[in-house]
Amino acid sequence: MEITINYYVILSCILFCIGVLGFIIRRNLLICFMSIELMLNSVNLLFVAYSHFLKTSLGLMYVFFIMAVAAAEVSIGLAIIIMLFRLKGTVDMDKLNILKG
Repeated sequence: MEITINYYVILSCILFCIGVLGFIIRRNLLICFMSIELMLNSVNLLFVAYSHFLKTSLGLMYVFFIMAVAAAEVSIGLAIIIMLFRLKGTVDMDKLNILKG
């Protein structure tokens, strides 16, 4: 059995939907953060698959850019989450209402 691009597209869509559901349903900041990373990685999988099947390196360049953005997001996002946890003692998004005034 030959693996076609359809399998990669379906897997990427499933991973992206899991990430969206995790972001919408869960109220924990760390879980939401991991869900965003899962969505970025599903897009990376799709870029690599299309880059391989189309025999071009354009998709790989997008992957490296997304990985750089994800690394910056992780470093800044985790620092903000740690600061909020030290300030409020929780990472529940419903209890973090510091922007409401």
